[in-house]
Amino acid sequence: YSLATTRTAFDRRAVALSPDALAALADGVPHPLLVEGTVGEPGRTVFVFPGQGSQWVGMARGLAAESSVFAGRLSECAAALEPFVDWSLADVLDDADLLGRVDVVQPVLWAVMVSLAEVWRSWGIEPDAVVGHSQGEIAAAVVAGALSLEDGARVVALRSRVLRRLAGRGGMVSLALGEAGVRDRIAPLGERVSVAAVNGAGAVVVSGEPAALDELVAACEVEGVRAKRVPVDYASHSAQVDELRDELLAVLEPVRPRAGEIPIHSTLTGEVEDGSGMDAGYWFDNLRSTVRFSDAVTALAADGFGTFVECSPHPVLTMSLPDDVVAVGSLKRDEGGLERMLLSLGEAVVHGVTPDWAAVIPDGERVELPTYPFQHQRYWLDAPRRGGAAGRHPILTTTVDLARGEGLVLSGRVGVGSHPWTADHALSGRVVVPGTGMLELALHAADEAGCAQVEELLLTTPLVLPAHGELDVQVTVEEPDAEGGRHLAVHSRPSCSGASWTEHATGVLTTAAPEVPAADPVWPPPGAEPIPVEADAVYAAFAAAGFDYGPAFR
Repeated sequence: YSLATTRTAFDRRAVALSPDALAALADGVPHPLLVEGTVGEPGRTVFVFPGQGSQWVGMARGLAAESSVFAGRLSECAAALEPFVDWSLADVLDDADLLGRVDVVQPVLWAVMVSLAEVWRSWGIEPDAVVGHSQGEIAAAVVAGALSLEDGARVVALRSRVLRRLAGRGGMVSLALGEAGVRDRIAPLGERVSVAAVNGAGAVVVSGEPAALDELVAACEVEGVRAKRVPVDYASHSAQVDELRDELLAVLEPVRPRAGEIPIHSTLTGEVEDGSGMDAGYWFDNLRSTVRFSDAVTALAADGFGTFVECSPHPVLTMSLPDDVVAVGSLKRDEGGLERMLLSLGEAVVHGVTPDWAAVIPDGERVELPTYPFQHQRYWLDAPRRGGAAGRHPILTTTVDLARGEGLVLSGRVGVGSHPWTADHALSGRVVVPGTGMLELALHAADEAGCAQVEELLLTTPLVLPAHGELDVQVTVEEPDAEGGRHLAVHSRPSCSGASWTEHATGVLTTAAPEVPAADPVWPPPGAEPIPVEADAVYAAFAAAGFDYGPAFR
């Protein structure tokens, strides 16, 4: 609760429902109780209600035991259905035989879908629009407020009871073709086959007489077109429904629709409806005409609806939705409990949907959380550090006379970042201050101490520079000895670390002037013949041996 309500929700998100799932997230491995995702453009939210096909034996039984919201709404639906059915909603959820009857499975699906929508709304996920596929439009109308719960129960129960008269006389087939291609193939079959539903650019369902459907399937197999039978024995959305018209109008006449609070994107008219026209005639046409689901969702996506929540016991329409929207289900086959609902909520959350966390975690309370570690990423440019006055030494920027005696201490710092030229001298990949650099430190110390030259310099330990940061460098010069020489030492340690000092060189400075040649030697000597050298090849050979010389040392 505290993570959800007191911390920033970043674009990359995860929802874990157990300690094991959280550990899997940390280890970067999948887990059945873990969902991950990246926030996109969730836009406005649509509740989607499918037609027949999402049912399974025992569906929602677990959720009814674990969610008081779901159980309460399901009980209200059962009470609304009771005047129109001769079976108990609580009993038929586990009855495979009864769920095989159209006049049972359709009202049961209606009750489950309406109750699932109530769970989503209790979590603060409110629909900005609803859309229903075939009988799913009855649930959509109830959720939108266009039909009362009682009228919704009347429509779904009585219509499916009348529809049972067509059982055994028809069927349906799903084709992987566009609508135009399907109509061309069924045209020779006349009214024996109709386009029942257009679910997508390449997903069309037809319905009609069994023999005609057999001919169509056989022809598709020859042409290599995928044709899959839908497990029903009646032909909704076909010419066969016409014979039921008068009876349906009579039993549904008491239905009194009203303007709902939520827009309904009708898959019958293709228009945005307020629901006030969803009377008996509408529900006959809904059963007889082609379901234009693809047109409805295309219009919704174009209008800025980016999150589609399928309120069903198993998702059957999410795969027909556009690729650029967030599409989540509710329950899944054989996963009918609260855990599955929370995973579906998690799928929405990781893509940018924000629920009412106080409702999702009603017993949550604010607790202190660990702070985030600093992100170790530097944004400053690496530029040489300017130290000392103009004309002074670039490394030894400070010189101190000791209070007692004639000793000196010269100090400063050196690093690859502050002295980039040092990176051009690397041995086996490590930057090392060259011997001439050590000699130059000694020469500068000699100058500060009033000595004429470096008489002796012994290199003891290489001065290796770290990849990041700097080293404190210290050159000490002792008092003159009996012969006038002054002992020198060079030490270093990591800056600001308090580590012990490492000795790199010792030597002797003297006041005796160096011998200077009477004249500069002639170069090249007389008679010498220059030998051509391919510099690139030489330095490449050096590099192969571990000696990397950059431009400053070539």
